[in-house]
Amino acid sequence: MINENNSIKLFQNKEIRTKWDSDIEEYYFSVIDVVGVLSESKNPRKYWSVLKTRLNKEGVELATICSQLKLQASDGKMRKTDVATAKQLLRIIQSIPSPNAEPFKQWLAQLGQDRLDEIADPELAIQRARETYRKKGYTDEWIKQRENSIDIRNDLTDEWQRVGIEKGREYAILTNEITRAWSGMTTGEYKQYKGLRKENLRDNMTNLELVLNMLAEATTTELSKNENPKDFEESKEIANRGGNIAGNTRREIESNLGHSIVSKKNSKNPKLLDDK
Repeated sequence: MINENNSIKLFQNKEIRTKWDSDIEEYYFSVIDVVGVLSESKNPRKYWSVLKTRLNKEGVELATICSQLKLQASDGKMRKTDVATAKQLLRIIQSIPSPNAEPFKQWLAQLGQDRLDEIADPELAIQRARETYRKKGYTDEWIKQRENSIDIRNDLTDEWQRVGIEKGREYAILTNEITRAWSGMTTGEYKQYKGLRKENLRDNMTNLELVLNMLAEATTTELSKNENPKDFEESKEIANRGGNIAGNTRREIESNLGHSIVSKKNSKNPKLLDDK
């Protein structure tokens, strides 16, 4: 995702969970993800547990090389996990025998510089995100839709912020309300239907699914601007109506197509998401 503090970075097509700290202008990286990539262990959590024990015996103070932050787990929930900055990771990396150690160090250095460049020139973030999608096999047409969906989502969250909706739990509840109203499923049910775990739902939508989700979110934004809700419950009711408008459109399209728009297609085969 573009311009998110919590995001997934790819090293040799393997996912590393990260969190950008704007105060120190550095990334925090999930230690377990890094250990998994470098060790190629089938159980990186156990590998890290054993490594921590060894480091303790060697007199290494773990508090100086890692801390804990909440990152999204495989079940989609935010859970505390060990994290480290690039500098702190270097101590861990040197304890893991791996042919990827040196390329990973170079990747860490470049990633930090890229992020600072993106802060100076936000268009670079968009360009890099676009290139990442291409590398994963998405078509240019789908990428354009995805970029549009990000803009519309940002408009919606800006509106929620304006009316006093709290980030995190309240955003998730309202998003769930919109998704259920237009698709007939909660966000969790939708992800399960597509066979997803921690993956981003929008990254696994077809063009038509993205369009309907955009319609639901854009409608919700305009209704909120027009009605200026005074509290969370009023915003929830607006989210439901915005989603239902898109849901009515979905049902009309489906009656003409003769099949459901809500699809099990996912990013395992990104080209199929182009609806062609």
